[in-house]
Amino acid sequence: MRLTSELYRGGGIMRASELQARGFSVHALRTALAKGEVIRPQRGWIALRSADPELVYAVERGVLLSCVSVTARLGLWRKHDDGPHFAVRAPHAHAPVRIGHPLHWGLPVRRREPGMILDSIENALNYVASCQPPEEALAVWESALNRGLVTLEALRGYQYIGRAKEILLAATPFSDSGVESYVMRRLRSLRLRFVAQAFLLGHRVDFLIEGWLVLQIDGGHHTGEQRDADNRHDAELALNGYRTIRVGYHQVFSAWPEVQESIMRAISQGRPRSSGGGSQFTRSFSSESSA
Repeated sequence: MRLTSELYRGGGIMRASELQARGFSVHALRTALAKGEVIRPQRGWIALRSADPELVYAVERGVLLSCVSVTARLGLWRKHDDGPHFAVRAPHAHAPVRIGHPLHWGLPVRRREPGMILDSIENALNYVASCQPPEEALAVWESALNRGLVTLEALRGYQYIGRAKEILLAATPFSDSGVESYVMRRLRSLRLRFVAQAFLLGHRVDFLIEGWLVLQIDGGHHTGEQRDADNRHDAELALNGYRTIRVGYHQVFSAWPEVQESIMRAISQGRPRSSGGGSQFTRSFSSESSA
């Protein structure tokens, strides 16, 4: 049994007491340290030399990786990468060494196990709510719900307060991406009826507004064969009485007034005439909103 292999299986960094519980003697740990096979980032901790630098950084300073750093590691939506975010282990803890990164002090909603380096998703979402702008925070929460990493029922069992409680009341699991969370919030503010992730003529569309206006949010993958398929579906929608507006990721965040103007102009002009009738639509998720 090799120490380095055990550390690798444990994420690259572990408490010395845990390693001893797994059969490694104090002498074995000291020998590995003396040979340079492993490092001691903090008293009571052993790490591989190749260990995740953010985790090593957290251990060195007695804090946890949390907030958007945790949610991003889980594959959840993140608009900007402003470096790692940390949290103190306990609200009454002494101030750690200056870390030069965002540090959160609020009470955890989920009790932490001893030796944690990565905060729980429930605690991370709590910090996201107060750390990020409202739309971005909601997008992260809905990303977690959509991925099935948490459920509304489970989250309601924690003592969220302030902005986190507001987001919990507003969040739904229906948004397929962080961008769609943004758009859903803005469509609601326009008092438009819409369905997110609706099926039309055999394909899913991002938003069906007022029963006939399709809004599609194109990402970087909308090229080549995907673009050709999208164009064919757009043509089929037009023949069946639907109108399609396509916008890109950057338009949503950098030019939303223009997107909003296009939507409102289309709504004002009314549904285009067609012989198709456009009745072949079913809802995949019930995220319809009305005034």
